[in-house]
Amino acid sequence: MKKILLTGDRPSGKLHLGHYVGSLQNRVKMQADYDSYIMIADVQALTDNFENPDIVQQSIYELAYDYLAIGIDPSIATIYIQSQIPEVAELTIYLMNLVTLSRLERNPTVKAELAQKGMTESIPVGFLCYPISQAADITAFGAEVIPVGEDQQPMIEQTNEIVRRFNRIYNTNILKECQAHIGINGRLPGIDGKNKASKSLGNAIFLSDEPAVVKEKVMSMFTDPNHLKVSDKGKVEGNVVFTYLDIFHQDKEEIADLKDGYRQGGVGDVSLKQMLCKDLDGLLAPIRERRAALSRAHIREILIDGTTRAQKKAQEMMQAVRNAMGINYFG
Repeated sequence: MKKILLTGDRPSGKLHLGHYVGSLQNRVKMQADYDSYIMIADVQALTDNFENPDIVQQSIYELAYDYLAIGIDPSIATIYIQSQIPEVAELTIYLMNLVTLSRLERNPTVKAELAQKGMTESIPVGFLCYPISQAADITAFGAEVIPVGEDQQPMIEQTNEIVRRFNRIYNTNILKECQAHIGINGRLPGIDGKNKASKSLGNAIFLSDEPAVVKEKVMSMFTDPNHLKVSDKGKVEGNVVFTYLDIFHQDKEEIADLKDGYRQGGVGDVSLKQMLCKDLDGLLAPIRERRAALSRAHIREILIDGTTRAQKKAQEMMQAVRNAMGINYFG
């Protein structure tokens, strides 16, 4: 039998190149080799959008559009909506008993996101506890392979801690440990060069951006502030344009030569940005084309079918969990 793969995204906006580099391209490559579950994590999105549920509701379809446009195949991968699987919420409650508050507060991913969102004193419990919710998402489906960005590694480690404790306490092995599958390119910086590419920071190029928008964003990219003229010697390290070219330009020898020329003086920022625009258009044009061919009605059918199949899988796991815990009183 194939191993189970599970991954997903919060519906809080459209997906961008950071998502593509961090995990999306891996999902497309891996979907045929695993029993793949792709989650639209609306419950997690509500932890910091609880006052604006419209954002989450509207983004569910945007996320599904992006999934299908990049090449996720619903005939071999199960795309489902997190909130429509009540068994996951039930498992989350049970797993909460296995984690201390101090352990949640030490989670590096949680700490980084709290700082990014400016949450200091008024931290919603739901947001703080989302590592537990994520552990339930993974274990409810028996997932063993989790394609994620590098910054999500601590979440996987905490999931495995919870799995080991559950199995030890209840003398079982029904919950499985999992392994993070991190994209080879790691984290993609934002176009401002200050932070990772992020929807909330407005420093990302979206998969659905039109060519003119992509060009505008590329032309605004951070380079070397001291490289004022083509003849000036420039710095490659920390130069966002070169970081993107390293990832998206196919001819690596050409990029190496351009870096040498940039350091010595003689390579202009505009020519580099024009090259990057061409590379990104080659990547994004077919994605935009596939997105435009999709209909909302078709996506709705895919989401209903995927969520139905996902719930059946989670129901089977929860039956085993209740048996292990001794709380399946009437079954």
